[in-house]
Amino acid sequence: MKVLPFKIPKPENDAFIFQVDYADAFYDKLHQHEEIQISFIVAGEGTLIVGDTINYYTKDDVLVIGSNIPHVFKSDLNASGTSHMLSLFFSKQSFGSHFFKLDTLNELGLFFKRAKHGFKVTSKKNQFKNWFLKIENSTKLNQFIILLQLLKLGSTCNYKSLSSFIYDKKYSDNEGHRMRNVFTYTMDNFESDITLNTIAEVANMTKNAFCKYFKKRTNKTYIQFLNELRLEHACKLLLSNKDLTVSEVAEKSGFNNMSNFNRQFKVVKNMNPSEFRKQAL
Repeated sequence: MKVLPFKIPKPENDAFIFQVDYADAFYDKLHQHEEIQISFIVAGEGTLIVGDTINYYTKDDVLVIGSNIPHVFKSDLNASGTSHMLSLFFSKQSFGSHFFKLDTLNELGLFFKRAKHGFKVTSKKNQFKNWFLKIENSTKLNQFIILLQLLKLGSTCNYKSLSSFIYDKKYSDNEGHRMRNVFTYTMDNFESDITLNTIAEVANMTKNAFCKYFKKRTNKTYIQFLNELRLEHACKLLLSNKDLTVSEVAEKSGFNNMSNFNRQFKVVKNMNPSEFRKQAL
């Protein structure tokens, strides 16, 4: 199996795949696949990068990742034990090229529109959960019926888009490995100092070439991406560890300058770190 892009392995006569991920951590390499992915987080939490955007996932989240959107799950091993996820994979062509164009299924069109950028379900979560928990012990026919029920729910629920920008071309194998290496290095080392020269070496490019390359594929500079990753980690620490001071949170998130931390935090969150922590109380 290629790391990125790769195809979801499935029997020749199966139109969709039900998959159970149960381990210490989810697959943590940047990847993309043609299939749309609908996932329910049974247990675990961590960082989810979809396209150009950093998100966090936790228990009971329902996530939809559209066709060929680059994404990566990074489980937080310190915050939870076993990671457990139930997923369905299918494409718009899984049941024939005209199946989802049938008038009978018109009301599912909104699901596919939302899926283009990926989305996180924010309402009707118990209904999603109940359907997912029935899948594992269901026949293939009943799994198909449940899939349609999930698509219907995904067309009517409230939601939050997971990404604002999607690079409209599939990554080649070389691009996939390069971006995978960049994302993996960044997620493993964001708490330390990462210079443009350092990350350009990881990508095996000159600094100027890398900056242009990354901006074209994510619609943001690498420094913007790095700061957003650090800020999301800081938000998590502010909420989950009240014993840490704001300056300690900044340091543990890769910011060695408090003024810069406060400035970057306010740009992204429209408030300072102390206000963010108080608001959540």
